[in-house]
Amino acid sequence: MRVADLVMKAPPTSIAACTLEQTYWQQGIVYVCGVDEVGRGPLAGPVIAAAVILDHRDPLHNLAGLNDSKQIAPQQRQQLATAIYNQALAVATGQASVEEIDRLNIRVAALLAMQRAVMALSIAAQQALVDGRDVPDALPCPATAIIGGDGLCASIAAASIVAKVARDQLMAELSQLYPGYGWEHNSGYPTPQHRRALVQLGVTPQHRRSFAPVRQAIRGTDPVTPSTHCQYGPASAPADPPDCSDH
Repeated sequence: MRVADLVMKAPPTSIAACTLEQTYWQQGIVYVCGVDEVGRGPLAGPVIAAAVILDHRDPLHNLAGLNDSKQIAPQQRQQLATAIYNQALAVATGQASVEEIDRLNIRVAALLAMQRAVMALSIAAQQALVDGRDVPDALPCPATAIIGGDGLCASIAAASIVAKVARDQLMAELSQLYPGYGWEHNSGYPTPQHRRALVQLGVTPQHRRSFAPVRQAIRGTDPVTPSTHCQYGPASAPADPPDCSDH
């Protein structure tokens, strides 16, 4: 990953707005994309990112309640995702596979998914606003990393919703191929049901073998006893604080 051109931090109680985008729009930089990913903490499935370019002429049209996807109920998330696809100038998703997560580590894989989402946009972004501390390598435009950006920046909030809905739908589909793990409900996160299923049913091709509970299941040790934090990634992975809730 490369160092961001600027790193900002969102206030803890912020609601997604277009304040940051406005600073670019006023300079004539109209194709500003928000970028976010979902799926760092799960034991199974890919990490998925989304990139969204809102319409600078009326960015929040039909997007009332836009906020960090973790703060929105599932039904409202689905409605907002549909509205984002209808109203935004461009929307794209990208993902990094389970194999890439195990080979690269989850942090690098998440940045790779973000890069793929931006590159897949039908309109070339002039500026990227990226949730988190880092920005992906080889983006086609300048980028700003915004800590807590999904609660501060409307385009990042939109990306978080699109990514969350896409990943939840994918995990529900995978649950039909691999029943018993509860992915249609837990999206692959390490819930008690999921951890028990690892013991009872074993490890699937969709499980991340670099994550500690999966490694334990492969070795035949007990992955059910919950730890105080998500343990994931190979030992060489950068020690970012894990997020076990939604991302």
